[in-house]
Formats: sequence, C-alpha cells, structure tokens
Amino acid sequence: MSETRARATTERGAAATEQVMQAALRLFTRQGYFNTSIPDIVRESAVSTGSIYHRFRDKEGIARSLYDSLVERMETAFSDIESRHQSAHDRCRAVIALLFRLTEEEPELMRFMLFSRHREFIPELAPVCSSRPFVQMREMVRAGMAAGEIRTLEPIVAAASVFGGALRLIQLRLDGILDKPLPDYLEEIWACAWRSVAE
Repeated sequence: MSETRARATTERGAAATEQVMQAALRLFTRQGYFNTSIPDIVRESAVSTGSIYHRFRDKEGIARSLYDSLVERMETAFSDIESRHQSAHDRCRAVIALLFRLTEEEPELMRFMLFSRHREFIPELAPVCSSRPFVQMREMVRAGMAAGEIRTLEPIVAAASVFGGALRLIQLRLDGILDKPLPDYLEEIWACAWRSVAE
C-alpha cells in the first residue's frame, strides 16, 4: 500500500472513531448508557456495526475510550493553564473559567465528564474525582498553600472550597435552573471561593 493510501486509511479510521465517540456522547447523556444500544450508536454515527466492534469491541469499550479521551483533553487544558499562570489564584480562576466556557459550548461533554456514574458501566474505573484533572485541581490548591497564598487547611477541604461552588453552578446550569450563561457568574463565584481560602 502506498504511503498516501495508508495515510488516507488512517485518517478515515480516526474520523470514524471520532464519529462513534461523539454519537455515543450524545446518546449516553440524552438517554443514558444503559438505554443506549450498539444499533443506536450505528444509526447516530453512520459507522457500520462491524467497524464499531472492530474499533471498540463493545459498548463498554466505547464508554471507556470516550472517558479516557475526555480526561486526556482536560488534563492537557489544565496543564496549559499551569504553564500560563504562576499563582494559585490565577490558575484556579482560569480552571473555573474554562469549565464554565466548556459547559456553555459543550454541555454533553461536561454532563458526561462530571455527573455520569461512570463506575456503573465501567466497574474497574477509579472515581472521577481520582482522575488526573481533579488531582491537578487539588495540586493547584496545595501549591497555593505551600506558597502562602492559601491558608493551611486540609487539602481536600481547601479544594472543595475553591471549586465546589463553581461545580454546583455547572450542575444547576446543566439542569436548566440557571437562565444566564455561567461566565456571567464567574466574578461573583470566584470572589466567594477565593475569600473562603485566601491567607
């Protein structure tokens, strides 16, 4: 096979994989994991049954690939925030701003990432709060304590104080309780969060 044909085949495969994961994301968040079948995903993605089984093995494989790709995406975004901002104050605020923006732009992604009960359908998976992005959030807070920006608290309590209110607003927005876009609340929720931990 020529290099050009091989590249085209690889690109088609990557596109099909992405189509399946995006279709699964829509279906899992709209009708639930257990109410979604492989035929549903075939219809939604326009990718053949055989291709889906070849790439993912089964529905759990799709869910795991989707989860892993979203965790990797969040980890990359948080690492970028860490490289662009030096203080815990600026890093933590930037994380909340990012989560608010993603909720507005990609609500299904945020619903799946933050509020799906992943362990019900991927039993061996560690809790989402143990995933690398959540660890990064706690590490930002811990670094703030080490630098004297944040008063000494139990790290998990400090992280919950910094990010808990924002995560609750995200849930309320996804549930249709908040009418205004989340960025409209950023300054107010950030002021409350930072006052609760600032040295």
